[in-house]
Amino acid sequence: MRLFDEASLHKLEQLTLQADSVRVGAMKGNRRSRKRGTSIEFADYREYSQGDDLRRLDWNVYARLERPFLKLTEEEEDLAVHILVDVSGSMDWPILEGEEDKPFNKLRYGLTLAGATGYLGLLSGDVVFVTLFDDTYRQSWGPFRGRQNGWPLLQFLENNYERLANRPPSERKQSISINAPLRDYALRGRRPGLLFFLSDLLAADGYREGLSALGSRGHEIVLLHLHSPDEISPQLSGDLRLVDVETGESAEVSLDALTIEAYSDRLAAWHAEIGAFCANRTIHYIPINTNTPWDVIVMQGLRRQGIIR
Repeated sequence: MRLFDEASLHKLEQLTLQADSVRVGAMKGNRRSRKRGTSIEFADYREYSQGDDLRRLDWNVYARLERPFLKLTEEEEDLAVHILVDVSGSMDWPILEGEEDKPFNKLRYGLTLAGATGYLGLLSGDVVFVTLFDDTYRQSWGPFRGRQNGWPLLQFLENNYERLANRPPSERKQSISINAPLRDYALRGRRPGLLFFLSDLLAADGYREGLSALGSRGHEIVLLHLHSPDEISPQLSGDLRLVDVETGESAEVSLDALTIEAYSDRLAAWHAEIGAFCANRTIHYIPINTNTPWDVIVMQGLRRQGIIR
């Protein structure tokens, strides 16, 4: 299953990720910094690492030392881009039969956005980390840099989507914790950077402790909060038995117009609560309806937040 095609990737070619509050790294990339100077002004050398642009090698140094070094300029700085995706059972919704029936599936949509943001980082020469997690599943990719790692990143995401979308029902029924894996990621001590967290935030233990832990490490956080259309405007009525896809717990409910209205009010209040929490901690908060094309989120939503230019 392909998350992207060539035309979709072409849309990303002229865009760049940027962070306002996070500290840039010692390694250099293709990003123009806000410091004074010119792009041809020499700053330093560093040893070549996989993913670097070979055109920037200093061949005179290589001839003398027989080791590859890059010549760095004053204005070029790289960024650490961290992408964390919640892949718990509730994210794989709606559960439908054919791929043609899954345009609004939260898991597929989230992995597509993860691919877009990660690809943007690689195009800019940034170092990219990707982690997919739930209570029992953990897959990581990176750190990698450079355009040549774009297709390996997309293949990693596509392969994981195939595996996760075909999980048996017994593996979907998991009580997901968000705080624990986010705290764990914060404690690993990776270099602070621009951190994207993609989730529906449907977790019994909430999200506050985990996001606070990431913020305390110096990450600039972008919270992409995913909802499918039927979660925003349920097309249900009558007496129903609702089953939690993660815990397997059920509840008998009677849905009428008043109940749906109360649900909408609760959802709006939840968004407002999350928005206030994020605003107080300078976290970028973007609630997303998955019927919105992913490129609209990238080209407009992230740009309005100042994350893309």
